[in-house]
Amino acid sequence: MQVELKKSSKCPEKEEGKNYIKTGIKGFDELFEKGIPKGNAVLIAGGAGSGKTIMCLQIIADAAKRGEKCMYMSFEESEDRLRRHMREFGWSPEGLEKKGNLVIKRFSVFDIARSIDALLAKKKGELLIDVKPVILPEGFRPNKVVVDSLTSIASAFVGNDTYRSYVEQLFRFFEEMGTTSFLITETEQIPKIFSPTGVEEFLADGVVVLYNIRKGDIRENAIEVLKMRGAKHKKKIVAMQITSQGIEVFPEQEVFSGIDSEK
Repeated sequence: MQVELKKSSKCPEKEEGKNYIKTGIKGFDELFEKGIPKGNAVLIAGGAGSGKTIMCLQIIADAAKRGEKCMYMSFEESEDRLRRHMREFGWSPEGLEKKGNLVIKRFSVFDIARSIDALLAKKKGELLIDVKPVILPEGFRPNKVVVDSLTSIASAFVGNDTYRSYVEQLFRFFEEMGTTSFLITETEQIPKIFSPTGVEEFLADGVVVLYNIRKGDIRENAIEVLKMRGAKHKKKIVAMQITSQGIEVFPEQEVFSGIDSEK
């Protein structure tokens, strides 16, 4: 089965009047001239320990505190463990959930894969799969969504074509809702490929890469906005730290050593 992939219909000239969002991460928002275009789908790519989950939890915690509707879709960690992460940084998830601004939900990648494989078998390989890629709580329309992670979803599918069909629907689903989405992907510490199949990079509006760089017997964190459709941004790798309050980015502190040596 082959899946036809289509680029987003967004045009640069239509982006001029578009609203931009801030993440609330100290220093990171300074990498953009105006911010991340509202409704963009952004890959958050990086290796183990690079801070991907913390970054995404921090983004939705900040947004939920400001009254936005946010959802964290986990395909790996449990809801309780994610809440514990948030409490460790002082982000009080229970209060945000009680206000109705935050939903944390764990999904089974195998349930999704089985349901789609069953539909494909029934339709005898037709390309169109009439199934919603996510299940949202009734009446809940999120402004921001985190998907953790596309790598886990891809691992549950037997064939890449089925996964690609599903992930394309996922991107389109968020785009139709006008939701700004942050989709985590697992990579090498110094990645050359930023998603499970490469299709995700084609569909995404933006790619943010988190590095965990080895320098001697220690590791240092860094971050780069590799691309962001519809937004001017600094094109450099800069220093980043994971503190007791969350992630902090240092936009004027460029990182050179360590990146090329690990490629």
